[in-house]
Amino acid sequence: MNICSSVVNKKNMIIKKNLFTPNKLSYVRGNKPKVDCILCSVVKKDKKVDNLVVFEGKKLFVTLNLYPYNPGHLMIFPKRHIEHIKKLQRNEWNELYDLQLKCINILDKVYQPQGYNLGFNIGKSGGASIPHIHFHIIPRYLNEIGIVEIMSDARLIVENPNDTLKKLKKYFK
Repeated sequence: MNICSSVVNKKNMIIKKNLFTPNKLSYVRGNKPKVDCILCSVVKKDKKVDNLVVFEGKKLFVTLNLYPYNPGHLMIFPKRHIEHIKKLQRNEWNELYDLQLKCINILDKVYQPQGYNLGFNIGKSGGASIPHIHFHIIPRYLNEIGIVEIMSDARLIVENPNDTLKKLKKYFK
């Protein structure tokens, strides 16, 4: 359940909005599944972690982001645990390229975004919250809030990730 409160001070024209997402509070506080690596646990189909996998390739998985910036926010990651792109093998790079195109084609069909953000977050300073390397595909839309959400560390999730999973999984077969 999300709660939004607003305070408007017309004298000083200050508008302050607060978005509360109680379901993420425990995650932000560090209460994450007790596993060595969340993405390795996804590969192992560990029941301690949410399974939002939409496709399993030969060397890589495609999964939804549990805390997406937008509906259809996908991540592609290798089945083996590596922490830097320097460790990706040629066949993994080739599959990653093919899966990027597959993901974009499917997202174009299902969500018709007007753009994409694509890339890796490498290391904590680079924004990586999971040490297992993963590639983001984030659909972007003209009327989204965008950078305000990112800069304020708040996200407005407009679609339940389980609904996104149902929509996309059938296209990855």
